[in-house]
This record gives sequence, structure tokens and C-alpha cells, in this order.
Amino acid sequence: MNEENKKHDDFTFGFKLDDFQQEAADFIDEGKSVVVCAPTGAGKTVIAEHAIIKAIRDNKRIFYTTPLKALSNQKFNDFSQKYREERVGLLTGDISINRSAQIVVMTTEVYRNMLYGTSLGKIEENLNNVQYVVLDEVHYMNEERRGTVWEESIIYSPNDIQLIALSATIANADKLTNWINTVHGPTSLVNTDFRPVPLKHYYFPATQGNKKILPLFSPGGKLNSKIKSSSIHSGRGKKIPRPEIAQNLVNSLWGKSMLPAIYFTFSRKGCDENMEACSKLRLLNDFEEKRLMQIIDEYILDNPYIARSKYLEYLYSGVASHHAGMLPAWKVLVEKLFQQGLIKVVFATETLAAGINMPARSTIISSISKRSDDGHRLLTASEFLQMSGRAGRRGMDEEGFVTVVGSIHETPEEVAELASSTANTLESRFTPGYSMVLNLLQRFNMDETRELILKSFGYFTSSKRLKPFYEEQVHLKDTISGIENYKCVYGLTNEDVKTYNKLKNTFVEFKKITNTLKKQAAKAGRKDAPEIQEYSLKTKEFLNKARTFKCHTCKEYKKHIKSLDVLSRFYRRYNKVTSLIDYERDIYWQQFLNLMEVLEEKGFLQDRYPTESGLMASSVRADNEVYLSDIVLKGILDDLSPSELASVICAVSTEDTKNTPYSKYYVSGKVRKALARCEGVGRSLRKLQKQYNVNIPVLMNPVFSSLIENWVMGCEWEDLINGLDMGEGDIVRIFKRTSDVLRQLMIIPGVPKRVIQNAELAFESINRDPIIEVY
Repeated sequence: MNEENKKHDDFTFGFKLDDFQQEAADFIDEGKSVVVCAPTGAGKTVIAEHAIIKAIRDNKRIFYTTPLKALSNQKFNDFSQKYREERVGLLTGDISINRSAQIVVMTTEVYRNMLYGTSLGKIEENLNNVQYVVLDEVHYMNEERRGTVWEESIIYSPNDIQLIALSATIANADKLTNWINTVHGPTSLVNTDFRPVPLKHYYFPATQGNKKILPLFSPGGKLNSKIKSSSIHSGRGKKIPRPEIAQNLVNSLWGKSMLPAIYFTFSRKGCDENMEACSKLRLLNDFEEKRLMQIIDEYILDNPYIARSKYLEYLYSGVASHHAGMLPAWKVLVEKLFQQGLIKVVFATETLAAGINMPARSTIISSISKRSDDGHRLLTASEFLQMSGRAGRRGMDEEGFVTVVGSIHETPEEVAELASSTANTLESRFTPGYSMVLNLLQRFNMDETRELILKSFGYFTSSKRLKPFYEEQVHLKDTISGIENYKCVYGLTNEDVKTYNKLKNTFVEFKKITNTLKKQAAKAGRKDAPEIQEYSLKTKEFLNKARTFKCHTCKEYKKHIKSLDVLSRFYRRYNKVTSLIDYERDIYWQQFLNLMEVLEEKGFLQDRYPTESGLMASSVRADNEVYLSDIVLKGILDDLSPSELASVICAVSTEDTKNTPYSKYYVSGKVRKALARCEGVGRSLRKLQKQYNVNIPVLMNPVFSSLIENWVMGCEWEDLINGLDMGEGDIVRIFKRTSDVLRQLMIIPGVPKRVIQNAELAFESINRDPIIEVY
């Protein structure tokens, strides 16, 4: 090893670790897994880097997993500079660089897929010499659709691997730690609310002409009494445009040296409008303007298509938008400029709060409510903490600033309550799927598989989830016991009371019949009819028998018999609640069994083991592995050209979208016929899934198929997007998702050779600027 390499291998932090960082490092050194729960910006990455340095010194390997490709790219670049390029690899599904490196950065999905083996190689090979796995942003377990990936990764990780789970503040970190300790191995918790850069909260009243920010809290921690309910209307009822509010606020922060800032706005349109308004401010000095122009010019040389971006002119003013509708390369440029202090305000949707390293002096939250699929709702405490936590740059700022913009929709009291709230609890999103069933049954028998499924965080915390049912069950049991053990003052049993009740009811019935007969006989002139005498005697007989029971004169009788009457209803409800508890406790296993039923019906499972078709599906990573495998197996893709293949794959791997772009392009005839056959396959599968209570999406959305078909045939990007009313970033995301499925077709077993060849050609044609990854 030369002197230069030795110098690079002398890894030290150059600063004293904070107490929580040192505590976590000690646990790692003791061979334990660790859960680190700390506020955004507290320095959790240092703990992961302690494990990296230890892995290098001990000649071990470490995986660093992140929830986002952009974050993986960022970590890959950071670690490559710090620990030498040859030591660092990157795996994000569509990118594979130095995968056998000592430090491999990857998305959490890639790591989960590694644990299943399949097309990514044998598990033993994938995890060869791996000592540590970092699960960055592990609070993503709360995500509705993707949260299951983190649970699966923890459950299936070999016990000899040390897990380093890094999380933003959550309310039930102890439960998460106890769960990992139970299903994986010895795990310790490091939980802290320490922030190296403390935060100050401010409020900006959205009133006409206002340019002043007010402290949100008084010194005693209560809402500042100077803050009155805001209005975005002037006294004359003139609505104040949000961009004007943003311009006034940014100008105020600039005057107080509180920039750079991330301005969170919950719509792309809002981001762009605010950016345009604030571009009129002069936020950069002469040196910064020259340096910014230099970096942009250099970047455009490598990415020439950036030069035509409609956002470029605003960038020169030191402001930028950052949202999913933008090209990935554009977002990378914005991030680089912001990190160098040359962008003073980034107007971003909340996705920027999710881990990307863009620390700012201030964060601005445009509203504490946002639109969701279920309508308008307030931000959760964790969402607010995640966004506000971006404020305050360690080593640069003594304080970080969080400013909330007032609104007529929320009161200052609600803002103060949210800003002082603790984080939300972490909930299980564990979701069995076809791939899970097929992969587990390749390696384990049914008993072993059930044991793994019941290791989920959801099952571990089921007592809390089922608490209302448990409480109702106890209440019903006590009610039933109270009725059954009721002590009659005369010592009669419940059966005695029921016997008396039957006699009394019979007496009442006979008395009614006797009275009816008497009236009929009187009309007919037959008062002494023999049947009247017979019923009169029986009525008297039943009455005399009833009188022998103490119930006949007991004041508690009505209450007693009423409770006995409803006892059966209580029993039915008790049995129903008990069954519901049993089902819900085993809901994940029941879902697993339901999936098995579908797979057996489709011929993907036989004798609880995957068939050849099942082995193909087990290697697929899609929303519905059976659907895609069925399309391949039925030969629908066999005679398609590369562009036609991409078009069909795009349709069956794209979710329904709210906006349908107008396009001057149309799909070819062969694609239309293939899509019709795919729809038939999907219709059949939906019917079967419904039969077995399986709810996994069967996608069919061909609105982008014509775009990707023409793109693969060589259409230029400018021509493709001309006239489209949607973000370029959305198109890139859909194309890359299609590209990922095509890449899978190239490696999963059982795919016809012709389809593989066309998938390769389509994959190569898709991945050119601006689709190709910039990292």
C-alpha cells in the first residue's frame, strides 16, 4: 500500500462524538444491533460511519440502505470521496456499480430482494462477509405501500448481521427495539431529543403588506400573545396571492440573514409560482452570481438538455423549484448549488424532507394542512418534525429557524400545538405478496414459514391494535358471567325461571284463546260448548302451576327473564368478537394462505412448492408478479418488437394517474391487440383474487404507451414532450419503471430468448439522456 492510500485509510472523525453517538458506537463495538432514534440533523450518519470504519479495519463488508435512489446516489458519492472509490459500490435496481465492494450503498428494496435470493444470486453469495447493515430512515416503515420492505428486511436478515437502524423521532422506539431484539437478536436503543443546532419557531401572518415574522412562542413556551388569527384577505376582501406572501417573507428573512431556506409548499404549481415571484429579489452578491453561472455552464456541458429548461432563468436569481415533475438531472443541479450556498431559497414539495442532504438555516412551511387522497387534512406531528428538522446547519449555524405561514384555514393555536407535539408512533405495514409466498416456500416448510410471518411488527404490536376488541370481549364475558351467576333471592336457578316463564306464557296464550272462544260461542248461542270448558280448565291448570313458583310474585322477575332473553345475543356477539380477534391476530398468515390459494389455482404452486411458472414469478419484482408472469407465459410478448414490447410493459406496470397527457402519438396495431389480451389476463386474475379475498392491484394504464413506443424508436425528447401538459420528471419516472421491468425480463428464468433480446434492445433505447441516471 502506497503512502497516499495509507493516508486515506487513517479514518478519524476529527471531532468528539456527541454522547448519543458514542453510546451507539459502543453498542456496535459490543457486537449488538442498535436502533438510533434522534431528530433530523442530529448526526445519525456518524454512527453508520463508525460501523463503516470498523468494517474496513476488520476486513468486513457493510451494506448501507436508503429509501430513495437519490439518497443512495448521494451517499455513494459521499462515501466514494471519503473511503476511496474502489471500496464503494452502488445498487439501485437500474444501476449496479462494484456490487462486491466492501461498502455497498443500495435501496432498501434491493436489500430485501437480496434476502430472497432469486435472480440477484444466492443469499449466501449476496451476504458474503457482510457484518453490518445500515437501515437509514427506518421510520419509512410507516409508509402505506412500501413500509413492508423494512419489516421484511429485518425479519429475514441473518441473525449474525448487526443491524443499525437509524430513525427520525418516533413515539414507540422502545417497541421497535424490543421487536428487533425478539425477531433478530440482541438490540439496544439509543433515544435522544438532542439537536446540535436548536430551533426557533416563527409565525408569519398572511395579512396585506405584512413583512414581519413573529416568534411563535413566548419565553414561557405558550403561544405568543401578539399573534392574532391570520387572514389572507385584506380589509377590503382582496385576496392576497400566495406568491406575494412568499416574496414578502423571503425578503424579510434575507434582511435578517436567515437564508438559505427550504420553502415547503404542497403543490408543484405553488412551488413554481413562489419561485417566479421571488426571482425578482436580488439575493446573490456579485461573486455568488459569477460562481453560480460557472457551475451551471460546466453542468450544461455534461447535460446539454438542461439548457432548454424553463426553470433555468430563475436559477440565476438564486431561487429554484424542486419537485417530482422535474428532470432528475435538474434536481441534482439544484441540490449541488444549494449545498454550495448559491441557491438561497428552494421551493420544494415535502419529498425534499425525506433524507436528501440539503441542510438550510431556515425552513418555511407554507401551511400546516395539505390535500390528500382522503381530502384536506392537517400535517401529522412526524411530517412537521421532518420538515422543520431540515433547519440549522451543524458547524455553520448557532440556531435554526422554522417559520410557519398563517392561513385562514388553521388558527395560530393549531400551529403552536403542532409545533410542540411529539412524534407519531410507528405502525406496521407488513403485507404478504405473491413473491413473498413463492420465495419463502422455496426455502421453508409451512410451519417454518408461519413462524416467519408471525414475526412481523404488526403481530408483535397486535395487542395495541386489537385493544378495543379485547376490551369488548372482556365486557361481554363479564356481562354473560353476571347473567349466568345471578343469585335469585329465592334460590331458583336460571332453568327454574325459564320453566316459570314458559308456564306463564302458555297460561297467557290459553287465556287469550279461551276468551276468543267465549265471544264466538256467545254470538253463536253456544255458551256451554265443551271446548270452552276444556280450555278454561287447562288455563286454570297452567295458572295454578305458575303460582307454585316464587317468580309469580317476585319484583325482580321481569329484570331476570329479560337478561336471560338477551343472553343468547351476548353469546353470539362474544363468539363473533373472539373469532375476529383470532382472525386479526393471524391476519397476515390468513392473507398468506389466501395468496397460496390463488397461486395453486393458477398452477404456480403444487404441493406447497413453486412450479416452473412459480419460480418465474418468484423472480419478478412488480406490483403483481403473477399478472406479469402470466402475460409472459401466455406468449403475449413473443412477437413484439422492442418498441412494442416497451409499450405493453409500460401499460401493465403504470398505475392510474389523475392527469392523462394529450399526445400526438398513437400505439401501433400490434400493441393494441397485445393490450387487449393483457386485459383479458387481468380480468381473469381479478376475478380469481376476489374469490379468495386477495387485494393486489392488476395494472392496466396505456396512456403513456405511445410515448415510450416512439421514444424507443428514436424520437427526440423535445419532440416527445412538445405539447404535453405534465412534468418531465413524471414521464422519466414512468419510463424508468418500465425500464426496470424490462431489465427483469432479461434475467428472470423461463422468459423466451426472443423476448430477452428485445427487452435488452428496448432497455438500451430507453436509457439515454435525459432518462439515464445522474449521480
